[in-house]
Amino acid sequence: MSTAREADAARAPGAARGRLRVYLGAAPGVGKTYAMLAQGRRALTRGRDVVVGLVETHGRARTAELIDGLETLPRRTLTYRGATFTELDVDAVIARKPKIALIDELAHTNVPGSRNAKRWQDIEEILDAGIDVISTVNIQHLESLNDVVEQIAGVPQRETVPDEVVRRADQVELVDMSPEALRRRLAHGNVYPPEKIDAALSNYFREGNLTALRELALLWVAGKVDEQLERYRADHGIAGTWEARERVVVALTGGPEGDTLVRRAARIAARTQGADLLAVHVTAPDGLAGADPAHLARQRTLVESMGGTYHQVVGDDIPRALLDFARGVNATQLVLGASRRGRFAQVLSPGVGVTTTARSGSIDVHMITHEEVSKGLRRASRSRAVLTRRRRLAGWALAVAGLPALTAALVPLRGTLALPGEILLFLLTVVVVALVGGRSPAVVAAVGAFGLLNWYFTPPLNTLTVAEPENLLALFVFVLVAATVSTVVDLAARRTREAARAGAEAEVLSTLAGHVLRGEAALPSLLARLRETFTLTSVTLLERVGPAGPDHRSAPQSWRIVATSGGPPCASPDDSDTDVQVDDRLVLAVRGHLLDASDRRVLEAFAAEAAVALRQERLRQEAEAARPLAEADRMRTALLAAVSHDLRTPLASAKAAVDSLRNTTIEWTPQDRAELLATAEESLARLDRLVANLLDMSRLQAGVLGLTLHPVALEDVMPRAIDDLGPLGERVQDDIPGDLPEIMADPALLERILVNLMSNAVRYSPPEHRVLVTGSHYGDRVEIRVIDRGPGIPPDAHDQVFLPFQRLGDRAGHTGVGLGLALSRGLAEAMNGTLTPDETPGGGLTMIISMPVGEHR
Repeated sequence: MSTAREADAARAPGAARGRLRVYLGAAPGVGKTYAMLAQGRRALTRGRDVVVGLVETHGRARTAELIDGLETLPRRTLTYRGATFTELDVDAVIARKPKIALIDELAHTNVPGSRNAKRWQDIEEILDAGIDVISTVNIQHLESLNDVVEQIAGVPQRETVPDEVVRRADQVELVDMSPEALRRRLAHGNVYPPEKIDAALSNYFREGNLTALRELALLWVAGKVDEQLERYRADHGIAGTWEARERVVVALTGGPEGDTLVRRAARIAARTQGADLLAVHVTAPDGLAGADPAHLARQRTLVESMGGTYHQVVGDDIPRALLDFARGVNATQLVLGASRRGRFAQVLSPGVGVTTTARSGSIDVHMITHEEVSKGLRRASRSRAVLTRRRRLAGWALAVAGLPALTAALVPLRGTLALPGEILLFLLTVVVVALVGGRSPAVVAAVGAFGLLNWYFTPPLNTLTVAEPENLLALFVFVLVAATVSTVVDLAARRTREAARAGAEAEVLSTLAGHVLRGEAALPSLLARLRETFTLTSVTLLERVGPAGPDHRSAPQSWRIVATSGGPPCASPDDSDTDVQVDDRLVLAVRGHLLDASDRRVLEAFAAEAAVALRQERLRQEAEAARPLAEADRMRTALLAAVSHDLRTPLASAKAAVDSLRNTTIEWTPQDRAELLATAEESLARLDRLVANLLDMSRLQAGVLGLTLHPVALEDVMPRAIDDLGPLGERVQDDIPGDLPEIMADPALLERILVNLMSNAVRYSPPEHRVLVTGSHYGDRVEIRVIDRGPGIPPDAHDQVFLPFQRLGDRAGHTGVGLGLALSRGLAEAMNGTLTPDETPGGGLTMIISMPVGEHR
């Protein structure tokens, strides 16, 4: 126990992200909170530092008993619409720094005014602080199942949590209970109070509802376990099949026997509950499928009607492509049709079925007989040559033309050259044919060269007999060497193409990794890169809308195009040549040509990155949409914080003066009455200016401030502005030259600017110094300077003072909501003027108003 405590104490904040454990249930009352608290108590007995961050007992006595003995942190209290609520105190949990925090109801929505909108966001902060969290959630609160649960129970769920949050959990444990047992718990009063039991049993807690919700929970957890298994196999490089779940793959050739194979595979899958059925068809790399499209279309419909999925891959080695696909989907059984080839063909080559069975390893292979076996193979065998068609034709041409030309050249030299030399020249020709055209023309050339050497150059001449045994041996060695060389050349060409494919795949993945690291996650760029990589016609990212139906893959109305690149986009997955399922709702569909089975790895990497890019783009859009709201909320908060103080002061003064004047029990002297009236007048005047500033600022921000610009003389505006200051006007010195030209302005707004600037200058100037207002004329501008001898403003804070609701340094003892300078600058700019601050020589601040010279019409 001491070791665990020492480890907890030595843990550095933020050193590592905490681990999340979630107890998942099908419905309220199955015991999620009870299981969470029991796990917390077990951890406590093992010496772990455990605290209760927040647990909702809902009045359940047995649940409340488990909290005894566990340290419980205080909750945060919030007031909303006159009511008091308590929420999780994130700061308290992080400050306490336990090893494990127990936090109930992962999908809970926090009270408005909380730091985060959802409790799972609070938990994310706690996890980032290095604290392990144990939480609970019901299956109906998962975002992807929200509409399904509403269809089952008829009740919409307002509180949801993204599936990804729960999927990212380090451990998800299902708390299961049969519907009958849960209904008994409910009837005994262990879930809800007595007054709610009858309504719950007859509505949400009906046996059918609970059974459906339980199935959803079991399937979701099974999917989560399946993801963990796939991740473990990928992390540990395990390519073999683990029979954790039955997956039956049926291979279709496009022949009429496919219907029989699909039905047989469906019966095999039906023997195991929850088994998956997948159909796959392998096409040639050149796109010549060699199969009847009508048969394939019918068989695809048949597979999907039985709850299976149809896939199409490209491969020049059919057994290898089949097994690569089967291992890629972690298949446990593979269904093949019996060969339709003749016996002689089976002697020459074992065939797809025998080869696949020999290489299958742990995958069970079923060879299914059918009526088409006796009819034989009626379609041409597909070419699996590894060389290009041009090179094969060149090899045949060289074999047909080169050997007779060499024979014609050597016949006159029969007396000069010995047989070994002639054999070497023919061998050289065969090797050249092998290098150019591959194995088939080289073998034919070797046999032809054998006949030509025997007829023209081996005694006795012009016969097919060989007199010397060593000559016969030389001819057979010649044929063997020629065949061997041609085979080696063909194998080298195959390996070269495989190496080129692997190199290209590595280059594509490297480019994709660089694309991610550089942050180039824009969907159009990513899809365009994929289209260019595989020379596709179009690449489309589709998102399913609404629940999945039996024909949703082929129904365009079930899909929404998220992003596309290239030609006409795919309207549904069935419109594509190849598609990759990214998650429950996203599918990457490509059109142009079929992709090789080995290319699906690269395609799946692009699909995963496309999903990440889409997620990032949507988060960015949500952040952009939330930024104005956050800014508006900040402005409202600042306004309320400022107005709550600055409205209270003049209101309190005016109210106190009026209440005193109305008090009939006190006889006021004329001087006292005049002073109280003056106080009320001054307070109400301050209140009037504050409200006017607020209204004008709102009009400025809304762009609806009315302006009437015409030539104005400053000597007409200044006296009215000083009068508006009231007693403060005595501390202002008007030094405006009388020869200044008129300026183009709105007189009322210009007066407001001067009043705001002069009152602000007087407020910050020492009592022994007066505020000086002067003016000057430069070109087509007139500058008005309001000069004070106050503390001044640092140059780097000049722009800060013009922010709304901002008082530099937040000095106490000064009134106003910080709108004066912001409003003054806004009014000046609305009249085509400027307002800039400057330092007063000797100390202080000078505010410079620059206005255009007025034009007389």
